[in-house]
Amino acid sequence: MVDFLYSAAAFVVLMVAIGLVRVARGPGRAERMMAAQLLGTGAIGALLLFGAASGDMAVFDVALTLALLSAFASIAFVKFALRQDQKQPEDEAGEGAQ
Repeated sequence: MVDFLYSAAAFVVLMVAIGLVRVARGPGRAERMMAAQLLGTGAIGALLLFGAASGDMAVFDVALTLALLSAFASIAFVKFALRQDQKQPEDEAGEGAQ
């Protein structure tokens, strides 16, 4: 069973790496944020599988902490993106008036 959990964790890490190559090529900020979320989710899954295989409870704490940080990063990205989108029309109007 331990070998299966390690193999599943390695598979998750491999799939995240393949997914990141495709998602990171996206042209916009949203695609890059999705790449970061994919990395975070895959890392959480791999850490949980490694923790279950090794029996080390500290790995579960690290995975839960990473999950919280990932959620806060998403919130910060949305707030940043909204602020940038609100500034953009004002900048365009200012350039056209000159």
